[in-house]
Amino acid sequence: MDRFSFLNAAHTEFFAQLYDQYLENPDSVEPSWRSFFQGFDFGMTNYNEENPASQIANFAANNADVSLVSDKIHKEFNVLKLIDGYRTRGHLFTKTNPVRERRVSSPNLDYTNFGLSVSDLNTVFDAAKVIHIQPCTLQEIINHLDAIYCQHIGIEYMYIRNPEVVSWIQNKLGVNDNQPKFSLDEKKKILNKLNQAVSFENFLHTKYVGQKRFSLEGGESIIPALDALIEKAAEKGVEQFVMGMAHRGRLNVLANIFGKSTQDIFSEFDGKDYDQEYFDGDVKYHLGLTADKETSSGKKININLAPNPSHLETVGAVIEGITRAKQDKYFADDFSKVLPIAVHGDAAIAGQGILYEIVQMAQLDGYKTGGTIHIVINNQVGFTTNYQDARSSTYCTDVAKVTLSPVLHVNADDAEAVVHAMSFALDFRMEFGRDVFIDLLGYRKYGHNEGDEPRFTQPVLYKIIAKHKNPRDLYMDKLLADGVIDANYVKGLEQEYKSDLDQNLEASRKKDLTIITPFMQNEWSGFEQVSNDVMLQKFDTKVEKATLDSIIETVSSLPKDKKFINKINKIVTDRKTGYDNNTIDWGTAETLAYGSLLTEGFDVRISGQDVERGTFSHRHAVVKVEDSEEEVVLLDHIQNKKGNFRIFNSFLSEYGVLGFDYGYALANPNALTIWEAQFGDFSNGAQIMIDQYISCGEDKWNNQNGIVLLLPHGYEGQGAEHSSARMERYLQLCARHNMYVADCTTPANFFHLLRRQMKTKFRKPLVVFSPKSLLRDPRCVSTVEELANGEFQETIDDNTVDKAAVKTLVFCTGKFYYDITAERENNQRTDVAVVRIEQLFPLPVEQLKAIIAQYPNADDYVWAQEEPKNMGAYSYMLMNFDLVKWRLASLKAYAAPAAGSYTRAKRRHADAIRMVFDKNLFR
Repeated sequence: MDRFSFLNAAHTEFFAQLYDQYLENPDSVEPSWRSFFQGFDFGMTNYNEENPASQIANFAANNADVSLVSDKIHKEFNVLKLIDGYRTRGHLFTKTNPVRERRVSSPNLDYTNFGLSVSDLNTVFDAAKVIHIQPCTLQEIINHLDAIYCQHIGIEYMYIRNPEVVSWIQNKLGVNDNQPKFSLDEKKKILNKLNQAVSFENFLHTKYVGQKRFSLEGGESIIPALDALIEKAAEKGVEQFVMGMAHRGRLNVLANIFGKSTQDIFSEFDGKDYDQEYFDGDVKYHLGLTADKETSSGKKININLAPNPSHLETVGAVIEGITRAKQDKYFADDFSKVLPIAVHGDAAIAGQGILYEIVQMAQLDGYKTGGTIHIVINNQVGFTTNYQDARSSTYCTDVAKVTLSPVLHVNADDAEAVVHAMSFALDFRMEFGRDVFIDLLGYRKYGHNEGDEPRFTQPVLYKIIAKHKNPRDLYMDKLLADGVIDANYVKGLEQEYKSDLDQNLEASRKKDLTIITPFMQNEWSGFEQVSNDVMLQKFDTKVEKATLDSIIETVSSLPKDKKFINKINKIVTDRKTGYDNNTIDWGTAETLAYGSLLTEGFDVRISGQDVERGTFSHRHAVVKVEDSEEEVVLLDHIQNKKGNFRIFNSFLSEYGVLGFDYGYALANPNALTIWEAQFGDFSNGAQIMIDQYISCGEDKWNNQNGIVLLLPHGYEGQGAEHSSARMERYLQLCARHNMYVADCTTPANFFHLLRRQMKTKFRKPLVVFSPKSLLRDPRCVSTVEELANGEFQETIDDNTVDKAAVKTLVFCTGKFYYDITAERENNQRTDVAVVRIEQLFPLPVEQLKAIIAQYPNADDYVWAQEEPKNMGAYSYMLMNFDLVKWRLASLKAYAAPAAGSYTRAKRRHADAIRMVFDKNLFR
């Protein structure tokens, strides 16, 4: 099949309609078409009533030379092929690159490549109706197609498989031949925003010579485009915007879109200290902002630019989570009212794998946000790498095709085209609730930062850039030529804006400190930031027994009118049996924690791989009807439920999903937001989110976050990847007051730990090394009383021994406690006590002092862990546990967390346990 083939049913409606007309009344059809359709009927043996257009097209293509097809009809189909060629490949022949020649694509769209000749240029063709114009000459058709597809806006969309969407796009492109049409006032506003963008960068370049700012120069047209987007979106009912972007242009966007005080920006450039002691801040081009804005028509909108680190594109996942949290909280019935905008760099969108994960979220129930507008500030270079070396794909935006999203490639020098494309993107998002991409082709005026020398690596390109006018001056020339403004108009705009900057710079220099406003502070009213001493306080997490009684009745009773597999029946009913027998297991305690929080008005969101049933089949928050797979969520039916329970099996992603859930927790502090790894070390795939956001977001950006990470951990002989959650990595990240780290040993303690996460007036990330084998260990149970009237215990003393008789005092955490105590019972060692440290950070030092004081005759102190010496909590305890001189009981140092052989792993495990009881084995 010819690559320019028009054989697509979505684009042959013209002759399909004509064929229907022929079937009703053959004489009403033009004679040459009638002859063609007669040949078609004769030649077709399997007529497809559902899609005659496709068969007609195929017949025409395969029988182009038969006598039944006249030359005129043959030419009509060639014109259709030409139209399809423009629609499919017109974007390859646009004038969208302001500083480089385009890659040469072949074959081109010359009409002679489609079986047409110069003699056809003045022939009138009915095929024009396919592009929604009246029959006209071939030259007029070509002019129309060239205006739509080959000027300063190129569009990719023909891979979209939904005819309704394709038809909508084609109709939209036909308006004004896809050319901007703005009023004089709109043109002046575009020029004003361009002036702000250009003047802001010029001002910083002269006042802060050589300082990094990651300037927008070369892409300034995004400023009027974003301004127009916000204005128009507000008119369409959007009430909140959530935006994420990397460094380039951030300061300009903050100043000229979000209205951040330039005094504060200048203070950041001057490197002043902060007005608060409890956080260290971040570089100026990482900071975010939340603002309330009023549009020119008086609409009130809330706009948010999320802070982010230097790890490119991570913020894309975060803003999707923020958006979904806002949608769930405020607009559950209309997601269109919160609009996510993701601004990318060209090298980053092509090179960073998280983009694929984010795009794959776009239509999933647990993660969709009603469509994101993606904007690429395409500098055509990444740091020093030319685009030819930055990707294998034709475009940096080719990831958009994963979700069949349209892509508009726009010349960044043409501000009107950029604003026009943004309007198209907004209309598409609001119409279909799907992603849309804008590839803004510009350039980078300086190097990667303002101290770089770009001519080292792109000398030819930067000779061109040095002579190239900025978008404001190009647009000014256009408006001057059109008589819209006079020669002094821009000078007046520039002088007024620069005067304002000068005044703010002078005012800024009189201030001693930099003020950092926390991002999205409006969502955090009533919460306070605290340090370690408050984190170590006791909090009331009790629950009325009657409430627990009511919840257990609901979550242990399946609908009688539905059929479930026997195992599900037993698992669910066993909850009530264990509750009545006062032997509550881990899964039941967890379910009761969620249920109790729901009755108190908190939302619960859980996501991760296979979380609905739980990797180890302990949770079963969602159960399936056997014969229909209908989902039943028992927690949705508890009495007096005031919060919403949401649980989603994620797609096979850690990095993107954890970023999304971090963003969700950032936007809704009253939702218990949990991400669970399938196995603990799977979080390695999300390590950037943990290192750059979770562990230090409060310290860098003044943002609290209550995200909970459940990381299954424990040595049960399942090999290197299914044993360790890499506890040492999290403990190495702990400092000051940044997060909680826990490794619980009882269902009740886990119950109170989850409740504590919501019952405080502050939020800290919580990392939990959750169990695997203990989920069904009969020793790992709790009583109803411990749930109803207990509290979270940072440490658990050993109350099974005579403390005066104890000579060896062992400290450990997690599942290893049960292994050690089992060996103690086997050896009948009454001189050994085992103390559990349930919370590793903040370390409860005062509690440990009190416990040690209760063992007057102990002279052998042990830190015991099942992890190798170079892993687990050992190094952390060396730095933080200096109350007594202790020895280590653990495996030797290894490269992998555990042995692959079950026999070898169990032998090593047993060796570590023996070291607890025999100090002579100490290595």
